[in-house]
Amino acid sequence: MTTTENQTKLAQFDEFFSINYTFNINATVIDKSQLPDFQQFITTMPAPFKIASEVNTLDQSALRPLQTVAGVASQLMEYLNHQAKKMDLLIGYILGQQDEENKRFTAVKFGGGGLIFNANETSVFNCGDFIELKLFFPEENSAIYAIGEIVSTEVVDCTNQHKVIFHHIREEDQEALVRNSLHQQSKQLQILAQQRSEAKNNLT
Repeated sequence: MTTTENQTKLAQFDEFFSINYTFNINATVIDKSQLPDFQQFITTMPAPFKIASEVNTLDQSALRPLQTVAGVASQLMEYLNHQAKKMDLLIGYILGQQDEENKRFTAVKFGGGGLIFNANETSVFNCGDFIELKLFFPEENSAIYAIGEIVSTEVVDCTNQHKVIFHHIREEDQEALVRNSLHQQSKQLQILAQQRSEAKNNLT
């Protein structure tokens, strides 16, 4: 990989907003001779990841028209929201079964362009490797399947930290990651505001 190519790929990571957030991923190196094209990637995607995305899209499509209607429709919407939450829990459980302990690593940052994850010195990851990725967000009862490319590696606190850009990812999954990153930012800002308020009250 030339310096220019590497700079271009690093810039791809920064095209999207990203946030520091700790969560589990599965990562497996793919032999470059076995690297699928995008259509093969879609075809071989594990079914639970496809189903989870489709269910989420259907929920949003079904509930959106009811949000502007008052009266009885609001009660119906509340009922449908409860049903959607039940489905989310079921989907979350199914996705959890895809998490393989021997392939599990800790991601520390993510966004629509990629992620950063930690691995110990004995791990087999190198800059330029393509990897199969499974991203797990249990709080959201969601998970994302993608193929990434490691574009940089550095040692942080005696741990190898790998920066990954997405090589293959569905557009709807990338959009879900963007929404999730903004959601996590909102939650972090709320916690920070609460901590500042508590600190101020303690001083008075």
